[in-house]
Amino acid sequence: MSSPSLTLPSQAPGAARRRRLLELLGALAIAGTYVFLVLNQPADIAGGPGSASALIALSGFLVGAVLLIAAVLPTLPASTVVLIPVALVLNIVLGQFVGSTLVPFYLDAIGTVLIAVLAGPAAGAATGALSSIIWSFFNPTVLPFAAGAALIGCLAGLAARYGMFRRFYLAPVAGFITGIIGGVVSAPVAAFVFGGTSGVATGAIVSAFRSMGDTLLAAITKQALISDPMDKAIVFTVVALLAYALPRRTRLQFPFVRNHRVLAGQPAERPARPEPSSPAA
Repeated sequence: MSSPSLTLPSQAPGAARRRRLLELLGALAIAGTYVFLVLNQPADIAGGPGSASALIALSGFLVGAVLLIAAVLPTLPASTVVLIPVALVLNIVLGQFVGSTLVPFYLDAIGTVLIAVLAGPAAGAATGALSSIIWSFFNPTVLPFAAGAALIGCLAGLAARYGMFRRFYLAPVAGFITGIIGGVVSAPVAAFVFGGTSGVATGAIVSAFRSMGDTLLAAITKQALISDPMDKAIVFTVVALLAYALPRRTRLQFPFVRNHRVLAGQPAERPARPEPSSPAA
């Protein structure tokens, strides 16, 4: 039995258009904030939420995340809304722990990708952005990467929509491709805003490339193309395991999973056949 959504389904013909508009505005707010950070290269953003640049970034990313949530909230079952805080905690705890080790990965997007697979691209993007925003109050260096986190959630939702989780072996492939795109997007932020990466192991890789004569941006981009694809391949694989470990009834509580046949073993929803007309007398 499906979990009820938080609001009654709207019968207004313009409801879908309004949701698409909110999604577009949210995406533009996040993308615009990312461009601002790359162009202005504000060094004071690492000083915490009190700096002017951090406030601008926080506001832009937060507005984008709120608009995305407003777009998808009417379509989300209560089970998804309850799962989002769990996903945020999972991202932050794993990301903070792994970032302090000698492992050249992040593992800070498992919660984001899980929400994306169960609820779609917009929900995944909102979760990714919110995760970075909340995490930034403990670790300010992650705030500029909110756009990349939102992009990962969006791409994971698109991969789920187009069947990349119906075959288990396709999930890491989708993660690898997502990691390449995410790495290219995050590299300018790491280079121009921070002059490096905040992770212990990833910073060591950047230093190694720099010692070989690479420019800062080239070194960080190479590091991202090494770490990010493998990281997202692992994340997508873990999420596939988690999704298939859920009871079938639980999986089918999510409208996105049902409507797009996200997981294997789920029959396509067929429109009801019309009643046969009675023969003329």
